[in-house]
Amino acid sequence: MKEQPKFIISGGGTGGHIFPAIAIADTLKKKFPKAEILFIGAKGRMEMDRVPKAGYPIEGLWISGLTKDYRVLTLPLKLISSFSKARRILKRFKPDAVIGVGGFASGPTLKVANWLGIPTVLQEQNSIPGKTNRNLGQHAKAICVAYPNMNRWFPADKIHLTGNPLRSNAVANASRVEAAEFFHLNPELPVALLVGGSQGSRDMNHGISAQLSAFKDKDIQFIWQTGKTYITQAQAEVKALGLDDKVKPVAFIERMDLAYSVSDVVISRAGAMSISELALVQKPVIFVPLPSAAEDHQTKNAQQLADVGAAIIVKNEKVKEELVPALFKLCSDKEKQASMKASIAQFARPNAAEDIVEQIVKVIS
Repeated sequence: MKEQPKFIISGGGTGGHIFPAIAIADTLKKKFPKAEILFIGAKGRMEMDRVPKAGYPIEGLWISGLTKDYRVLTLPLKLISSFSKARRILKRFKPDAVIGVGGFASGPTLKVANWLGIPTVLQEQNSIPGKTNRNLGQHAKAICVAYPNMNRWFPADKIHLTGNPLRSNAVANASRVEAAEFFHLNPELPVALLVGGSQGSRDMNHGISAQLSAFKDKDIQFIWQTGKTYITQAQAEVKALGLDDKVKPVAFIERMDLAYSVSDVVISRAGAMSISELALVQKPVIFVPLPSAAEDHQTKNAQQLADVGAAIIVKNEKVKEELVPALFKLCSDKEKQASMKASIAQFARPNAAEDIVEQIVKVIS
């Protein structure tokens, strides 16, 4: 192994791709302190902001997915531009390996890496991979997955069951008292947490708003991650109902470690990274799978946990009627919470990042 290996990590678009990418980069840096790491993302997507904040350089490709409006006409130009720029970056940087984590940018980057003979490694977070990763998997040297039975989509001899690498600041231990103080909550009362994804969830927000007044009669506190577009409305609704002491709307939770530490019950989308974090911190969870996720993979992700009593599922179209009642019922059932904690723990893989780096090292050795 080189003392100063070079790695390119490509992908993004959502926190579910970006946070594992950063976790892999951090672990590579621990193993190879002198390593050079460069990210390649998609212009205008959240990785262009989040990755530099994590301390890594990033270059952006002009690329996006298929759309149903006039923007689809620009797709051929975007593909030409992205393949050309990816080739220039790889020829200049000369990486020892390219790691793809999913997202628009990973397709052109890993395709070019394959053409140039540079080893590639895939990290697939979900139980059903997207079409891009299925295609890229045929040429990858190693494919790190979070769910079993992935040989339906990938060559069996390349698959390694590693789990999903997690943000260290999301699952770090923190005291309940410290966390309650951070969110201005009473540590003696139950706390529920809603995380609708890194950009919030319109449907879940509307579901909470529809029954927000019900919190008046409950000794339940609520941390409500709304996303940037809904935060002003949520704050106004909470103030109008006089719920400022119970309900805490926030646009984005930077300190997820504190949010998890103080929460007794969590409401979440069923993205792969959310599931991995919740398994590691062992929280009873109500999943509201995103119905527009590719091939409905969030429902399939959540169902694997629900089948063993590790989660409750509320369908997206039922959130206004069922979400808050389901939350109140779970908050009042300590026995159910305990059994769900024990069940979800079996899905935890705390050494995922280290196991993925081990596979990367084998590829470039």
